[in-house]
Amino acid sequence: MKFKDRYDAGKKLARALAPLIDKETVVYALPRGGVALGYEIAKALKLPLDIIVTRKIGHPTQPEYAICAVAEDGHELCNEVERAGVENQWFVNAKQKQRGEAKRRRETYHSGLKIPDVTGKTAILVDDGIATGLTIRLGIDELKHLNPKKIIVAVPVAPADTAKQIEASVDKLVLLHAPVIYAGAVGNYYENFPQIEDGEVVKLLNEITDKKF
Repeated sequence: MKFKDRYDAGKKLARALAPLIDKETVVYALPRGGVALGYEIAKALKLPLDIIVTRKIGHPTQPEYAICAVAEDGHELCNEVERAGVENQWFVNAKQKQRGEAKRRRETYHSGLKIPDVTGKTAILVDDGIATGLTIRLGIDELKHLNPKKIIVAVPVAPADTAKQIEASVDKLVLLHAPVIYAGAVGNYYENFPQIEDGEVVKLLNEITDKKF
């Protein structure tokens, strides 16, 4: 199964989510790629949109392969076997760099935006796909600190084994494609998978915020 692009995947997820939510719901996206999907979901279902910022720490020899994830508050989630296999000072430096980038993104994307309150409401956490699952699992942990009554994770694609882990940690997993044999990277499940720049993220967040639902 392939999606045309992130916006196409977001529209498909919105249709799958529609029967599951009410107006007491907030959409949270992992930037940058997840914001395009979150935008389509929030627009279709007339919901507020916000972000949860977590950053991948890639292996020193395979940067696309996540060995840990870090949030802007310094919380981390690691594949402990992989973490033990890298030099400690390298890891400390890498974590500091990615935490700094998480803070930068929060400041850039949140500038002037009204922050929705999800206390006692349903939260939908969205990304453009899952590979190792570390960034979204840490995102779930960060979202729990905001005290929603229910957490739904919505993603277009995830490996079947990782999907089971995610499903066990939330109230509902909405997943469109769960290959048993994973194609190695999220981008392989899209026809078009360009990098999303900061300006596009800011534009999408502001467009949803400006709507009067």
